[in-house]
Amino acid sequence: MMRSLLVAIGFLTRLPVPASVYDDARAKSESLAWYPAVGLLLGALLFAFAWLLRNTSPLLASSLVVLVWVALTGALHLDGLADSADAWIGGMGDREKTLTIMKDPRCGPAGVVALVLVLLLKFAALASVDNLPWIALLLAPMLARASLTTLFLTTPYVRSGGIGAGLTDAPRSTCVLALAVSAALCVFCGWSGVLALVVAILVFALWRHACLNRLGGFTGDTAGALAEMIEVAVLVALAVR
Repeated sequence: MMRSLLVAIGFLTRLPVPASVYDDARAKSESLAWYPAVGLLLGALLFAFAWLLRNTSPLLASSLVVLVWVALTGALHLDGLADSADAWIGGMGDREKTLTIMKDPRCGPAGVVALVLVLLLKFAALASVDNLPWIALLLAPMLARASLTTLFLTTPYVRSGGIGAGLTDAPRSTCVLALAVSAALCVFCGWSGVLALVVAILVFALWRHACLNRLGGFTGDTAGALAEMIEVAVLVALAVR
């Protein structure tokens, strides 16, 4: 159990974990159930950092929180967002062309625009609410990573040998339990938590539908794009409620 948690932490964040945990194929598969917990850990770290900046200008504090957010994740999902944006536009509705563009390490104009818009919206959402709301900082990362667990449980993974190939046989019951706990935590947070959960489900459903129509499933890049879209959608929803 501990090894699978460490695998999830090591993959989803830049927090240091022992390199030996990656040699355990079973731990890698079981790590999928820990994704929501890692998102909650990430949110707790961001909230703690935001609390330290509570007497700082909201604009400066928000920009620093976004900076630390990117640093903690190593821009993992931002990379997927950029690749997906380039591929979705450049692919012109063609499955094979879309998959080919996503494998290109270069970032095109659509990818750059997507990155700028997402980071700008995160910054603006955080800056528009006094004292950097703890619910938003906790729930946005958790729901984003819970969506990845849900994606692997409900949607075909179409990239054979891809980075997510080892997660396709994750223990279903443990993953479902993790998702149930995540949903319960949202409800426990009151109406704001329920709103965040509803927004996350809506974004998940729309993006999953788009991926099924274009690709017949999902890839690591589209999973990363999903995580970023849910994070920004939750932040914006809680900022404008």
